Amino acid sequence: MKRLLLLMAVALGMLIGHAAVKVDRIEPTNWYVGMKDPSVQLMVYGEGIRDAEVAIDYAGVTIDSLVRMDSPNYLLIYLNTRGAQPGTMDITFKQGRSKKKVKYQLLAREMSGDKRKGFTNADVLYMLMPDRFADGNPANNQIAGMEAYKNDRTQPSLRHGGDIEGIRQHLDYFTQLGVTALWFTPVLENNSPDGHNHSTYHGYATTNYYRVDPRFGTNEEYRRLCDEAHSRGLKVVMDMIFNHCGDYHPWLKDMPNHDWFNQPDYKNNYLQTSYKLTPVMDPYASEIDLKETVEGWFVRSMPDLNHHNVHVMNYLIQNSIWWIETVGIDGIRMDTYPYAYADAMARWMKRLDTEYPNFNTVGETWVENPAYTAAWQKGNKMGKPESYLKTVMDFSFYEKVDSARHEETDGWWRGYNRVYNSLCLDYLYPKPENVMAFIENHDTDRYLHDGQDVDALKQALALLLTIKRIPQLYYGTEVLMNGTKRITDGNVRKDFPGGFPGDQQNAFTAEGRTPAQNDMFNWLSALLHWRQGNEVITKGKMVQFIPYNGIYVIDRSYQGRHAVTIINGTTQQREMKLDRYKETFGNASVARDVPTGKCVNLANGVLTLPARGTLVLEF
Repeated sequence: MKRLLLLMAVALGMLIGHAAVKVDRIEPTNWYVGMKDPSVQLMVYGEGIRDAEVAIDYAGVTIDSLVRMDSPNYLLIYLNTRGAQPGTMDITFKQGRSKKKVKYQLLAREMSGDKRKGFTNADVLYMLMPDRFADGNPANNQIAGMEAYKNDRTQPSLRHGGDIEGIRQHLDYFTQLGVTALWFTPVLENNSPDGHNHSTYHGYATTNYYRVDPRFGTNEEYRRLCDEAHSRGLKVVMDMIFNHCGDYHPWLKDMPNHDWFNQPDYKNNYLQTSYKLTPVMDPYASEIDLKETVEGWFVRSMPDLNHHNVHVMNYLIQNSIWWIETVGIDGIRMDTYPYAYADAMARWMKRLDTEYPNFNTVGETWVENPAYTAAWQKGNKMGKPESYLKTVMDFSFYEKVDSARHEETDGWWRGYNRVYNSLCLDYLYPKPENVMAFIENHDTDRYLHDGQDVDALKQALALLLTIKRIPQLYYGTEVLMNGTKRITDGNVRKDFPGGFPGDQQNAFTAEGRTPAQNDMFNWLSALLHWRQGNEVITKGKMVQFIPYNGIYVIDRSYQGRHAVTIINGTTQQREMKLDRYKETFGNASVARDVPTGKCVNLANGVLTLPARGTLVLEF
């Protein structure tokens, strides 16, 4: 018996010694030489790869460490590439007597990091959802081998078939409108099966961080889109999600480490986030409140990543750098920013700031209080730990503008007093001009709700485009798209008319738009083109006047030039006596209303504004 067991052990050892080394893939799929930080983490996937020996013989590259994960099917290789030149190196994996060589590319960078320019307050971002904007390649609507799904444009929460090619085919539309940057909701693979009339069309459930979802296109098509956008003077902002991935990501099926996720025993001890972000900044926050915020899962289908596992964070940091270098994005919008550990996110931001000092990232910080938002901005004055996050989102402005549209502006708090009182707190921000303002997005009701109140919309847009902010528009507002989330989010994410085969209306052309749509498009387009390169807006001093007689006035001035936004926040005709605003108008006798091009007489000292009237005067 002992001899038999010995022979079996020897035979098993021989089998193990001859078993082929399996390397399914390595992430990042390639890397770049010449980085300020020369370290690289390679995540190797393959059955039983954890215990492999690794060797690299390539000039300028050394192995700093190997990290053997809890799962036998992952291995982390940390490299130092300080002296490396571009080329293809061999990575040799050895297990017993079996060897496998894998070729890995080190590429030259197209430019140094300091030459990459991010979006600024000179830009206007146009936010769109690829699945809902335009279907430029119907052939990619059905991709074999993916989890079960279907396209059905009659269902607001299923896929509709929009893609990267559809966006590319309409780049001239964006330049005609006058925006200067495009922000798409996430384009990475979301290979999750459809549920009951719902899907991951939105892109926020990543299953592969290095692959564009094939229903949107390919990595090469994404790069082509960026290149062609740049050739037209348009920047591209990539939506990323560090807080969570999708539940069909391989990491959840086979966890690399026991602490790769927060609450890894989710099947028995599931923790739902409270969605309340205040504990992150609350000096009196309880442990349970803070834990629910940063460690609870966003939803059951979006596992919460543990950013205090250094290897998780290294992976995500490198992924953001890889997309900057590979497709040439001009900025990042980070989803659910405060839901992740603040110290880990600060490490990411510092790494990007060091490598790309002129790049920009905006974090979604959804609390409608300027003090909360300002505490997240780089250089904050609150005594909070440094975040290195240059741009934050102004949810206070969004909420106040939305409230003002339903109210009469009185002598104290209601109507546009709300906006005035919010902007009064700009002293909290280190750089108010680096705050992103908006009146709607994919997570809110559309500004028009279920109506067509064009006068209110023009007031909101006039403020958005002239205050000291980075403005963000939502697709279709220029053609009066409306909708609320009362039933489902899909109702504020409708298809752009004309973007899909069979559409009966084509709002991409003046001929296809209704008179009302053309009026709105032309009004907004005039304002957007005037804003481009306008130093009065990007560099000018801002003065706001307390709403008086229902009228709210904001003056931007630079080198003797003025741009004055005037809003009648009431449903009655009002007169505005210019003597009260002499510090702005001085001896000016005539001005031009930017959106309409009409001359406005200032000489008689009184302006008459119709109910909910708006002027943007330059002189």
